[in-house]
Amino acid sequence: MGKVKDILDAKGGFVVYSVTPSTTVYSAIEQMSQKNIGGILIAENDMLLGIFTERDYARKLILKGKSSKETPISDLMTANPITVSLSNTVEECMQIMSDKHIRHLPVTEGSKILGMISIGDVVTHVIQEQKSIIQHLESYISQ
Repeated sequence: MGKVKDILDAKGGFVVYSVTPSTTVYSAIEQMSQKNIGGILIAENDMLLGIFTERDYARKLILKGKSSKETPISDLMTANPITVSLSNTVEECMQIMSDKHIRHLPVTEGSKILGMISIGDVVTHVIQEQKSIIQHLESYISQ
C-alpha cells in the first residue's frame, strides 16, 4: 500500500494552508472556501498549534451561538492534532482516521509542517491503487 508521500505528490506537491491563532473564524472559513478545503492548520512561527475544520465550525461555533467575525480561531481549534509523517502508510492513516473519527491529518517531519491529507485524499489513493492492480491482473490474465 502507498505512503503519505504518494498522496501529497499526487495532490501536486507539499502545500500548507494555515492561519495564525488570532485569525478570526470568519477569515479562516473564507480562506477555506477560496481554496476549497475542509480544514486549515493553525500555526505560528512555523510551529503547528492546531487544526480547524468545517465540523469544528458547526459544532463549536454555530451550535454555541458564537460570532465567527469576533471569535479567534484559537478558541475553537483542536490543539495538538494527531499528525502523520511522509513514511506512514495509507492503511495506517485510514486506521487513525477511523479510530479517532477524524477526516484530516496534518503531515509533519519533526517540527516542520509539510501539508495535510483528508479522508477524500486517502479514498482517491486507494481507488487509484486498486484500478492499477486490476489493470495489471487483467493484462496478466490476457497474456
